[in-house]
Amino acid sequence: MGVTFVSEPVWVRTPATSANLGPGFDALGLALGLYDDLSARVTGDRFTVTVTGEGAGELPGDETHLVVRAMLATFDELGGRPAGVAVECVNRIPQARGLGSSSAAIVGGVQLARRLVREQISDEDALRIAARLEGHPDNVAPCLLGGFTIAWTEPAGARAAKLRVAAGVQPIIFVPEERGLTATARAALPAGVPHADAAFNAGRAALLVHALQHAPELLLTATEDRLHQGYRAEGMPGTASLVAALRSVGVPAVVSGAGPTVLAFGPVPGDFHPGSAWRAETLGVDVTGALAGGSMVEHAEWDPVAAGRQS
Repeated sequence: MGVTFVSEPVWVRTPATSANLGPGFDALGLALGLYDDLSARVTGDRFTVTVTGEGAGELPGDETHLVVRAMLATFDELGGRPAGVAVECVNRIPQARGLGSSSAAIVGGVQLARRLVREQISDEDALRIAARLEGHPDNVAPCLLGGFTIAWTEPAGARAAKLRVAAGVQPIIFVPEERGLTATARAALPAGVPHADAAFNAGRAALLVHALQHAPELLLTATEDRLHQGYRAEGMPGTASLVAALRSVGVPAVVSGAGPTVLAFGPVPGDFHPGSAWRAETLGVDVTGALAGGSMVEHAEWDPVAAGRQS
């Protein structure tokens, strides 16, 4: 039996994310209240992408766009591709800044494809597809599920657990004009680290899980890291300096993902000034993850497609 596609347009809203959160390298992630909106409809001939906002004029407008690549991977999982799809992206997540723009595109593509096909796949399969495309699950998990997530990979693929975030957690992002590349940041990491540093990070990562859920007052200690940020500092001196400056005044601050954005947990002292190179924005924690629906007009009917609620 062939795949059946819906005729009406579908849409999805995907949140920005911050991965690692200091000691939780490639495992911990947080969904943030900053969003890309995407819509798609099946057409008769080819795949096209129209981009407004972040990445407009830079990102490809054909099947090489990351959203379409994710859609095609999902269609293949479902058993068939349409002849064409017209995609529209309204991007607000800064590109290549460590805020999960690629994960938002991948999760958006997976979710659009799910909505365009009447035969459905599970959220577990959606996470597995997205993580395979991204290469690691720490960003795609919070983007799909929302909230604070722990992600890991088993032989069958990626899995994730979603946890509640304490009410006192207040994310603040400091975004520079400069961009960074995940591949470049990863290239700065050594093949191995001292056993004492690995043990230090294991303890801090465990403490961070507790601090984000129950004890925000412990976040300054819980966000200490010896596994990756120090090795990346030379390639991102401005980011490293801002993290150090914030921490010196008692603000829990880390490199957001691969950088160069800095993630802090407020409040920040009123007399602290990061400098003109940084744009600061206070964001909420997104708790629902990717939202999808059948019409871009019916925003009031958005419903969570992520598995489960906060636990």
